[in-house]
Amino acid sequence: MDKSLSSLDWSLVQTILTVAETGSLSEAARQLGLSQPTVGRQIQKAEEVLDVTLFHRQARGFAITPCGASLLPHARTMAEAMRALHLSAAGHSHRLSGPVRITASVFTAHHHLPPIIARIREAEPDISIDLVPSDASENLLYREADIAVRMYRTEQLDIVTKHLGDLSLGVYAAQSYVQRRGRPTSMAELLQHDLVGFDRSDRLLRGLREFGVDAQRDWFATRTDDHGVYLELIRAGCGIGFAQNNVAQRFSDLEQLLPDLPVPGLPLWLAAHEAVRTTPRIRRVWDLLEEGLMPFVS
Repeated sequence: MDKSLSSLDWSLVQTILTVAETGSLSEAARQLGLSQPTVGRQIQKAEEVLDVTLFHRQARGFAITPCGASLLPHARTMAEAMRALHLSAAGHSHRLSGPVRITASVFTAHHHLPPIIARIREAEPDISIDLVPSDASENLLYREADIAVRMYRTEQLDIVTKHLGDLSLGVYAAQSYVQRRGRPTSMAELLQHDLVGFDRSDRLLRGLREFGVDAQRDWFATRTDDHGVYLELIRAGCGIGFAQNNVAQRFSDLEQLLPDLPVPGLPLWLAAHEAVRTTPRIRRVWDLLEEGLMPFVS
């Protein structure tokens, strides 16, 4: 083997691939969990080892050279092989200890998971938990997370899923808003009030349309896609909105309106890659997550 090539370890290849895909040192550093100077040094070392120029340095980022582009398919093959290696190794681990990485929406991570994770840590002190609050879909295939708590069923192959049930939703307003504007007694009256909705997400519009209401974005005078902020806008008196019953009922300043309105629930799923689902520590955390989340669903 060429001695120079023996210096091209996986970390350098991973850096080349990440910089090529992001086009910037700063974003690559963020994704890799490294400092920007470290990423820059790794690119420089890779170019020295390979004796080629991989990137053109530009004012607005890094542009891959034709030579660099020709190497990317090989780098992606290495990435796929490393992914398979890690998944296979993780699936054969028999320790009831070590890290487990859980991803969930920011709202779920804030309102549901902390006490559940506290119980997991109490029951299994040798298992450490990394909680990743994210409204993006963390890729279970690439071990960006071991277990995902999701509001939809993933369609990826090789992913094990379990539907825990549905989180019940209701219509809520701040008491200050009700005192100012009154309580609607029907869906028709509800639509005459100030409504809090989503900005770019069409989830609420689709839900209302499935309910038989031809909702339009401009019906909602206040909009946000952040679910935590959405709840706070309702609490502040901006208008009427929808919220998870088990969360909204924790706030004495909120009042449920039209409690008999049959609002569709929000599905709750657990998901994990099948190669690691049976790993003892991941199976244990899965079971404890399921146990902790079940009281919230119907």
